[in-house]
Amino acid sequence: MSDNQSPPAQPPYPGQAPFGQLPTPPQAPKWARKRIAIPAAILILFIGVGIGSSGNDQKTAASAKPAPRVTVTATAAAKAQAAPAPTVTVTKTAKATPAKAKPKKTEPAAPKDKVVFKVWGSAPAGVDITYGSDTDNLDGHGLPMTKTLSLKDDAMYYNVSAQLQGGGDIHCSVTVDGKTKTGHARGGYNICSAQLSGGLFGGWN
Repeated sequence: MSDNQSPPAQPPYPGQAPFGQLPTPPQAPKWARKRIAIPAAILILFIGVGIGSSGNDQKTAASAKPAPRVTVTATAAAKAQAAPAPTVTVTKTAKATPAKAKPKKTEPAAPKDKVVFKVWGSAPAGVDITYGSDTDNLDGHGLPMTKTLSLKDDAMYYNVSAQLQGGGDIHCSVTVDGKTKTGHARGGYNICSAQLSGGLFGGWN
């Protein structure tokens, strides 16, 4: 053997890489790897279950959350429907019928060829009545009083007179040939008088 020859390669020690190669890291035994892998798998399983459970809880919470309730109040519509229809009242104003005026009481015309004397009203203390013509003077009594005489062609006038004997209110009239004269007296000893006189050319006034 020459001095220049390299020494023969020595076999590596157990676990030592041959000369010129990188050493291989030592590997854990299988039982040690199982002790690490099993807890890691269990941990991953629990994490996955927790995540899934959290997702389910969120879904369940989301699904369990009640939907918002929308309330529609129909009170206004109900009131509008229930409200009675407005009542329309038509008032017609009837034209007032004018009351018929009572005809004024007039003394009836005396029959032809007759003279009518009348006295009426109130005389609580009494009344003195005289009636007739220029040739006849007669006394009357009581109220109301009505007397009739025959018409004389030569008579100048016909009259009636009634005097109150205290308080009272009386009327008197004389009618000749359709012509009437009236008088009125009230209170004390006042006198009611009415007279018709014959005209020069006929007729009475």
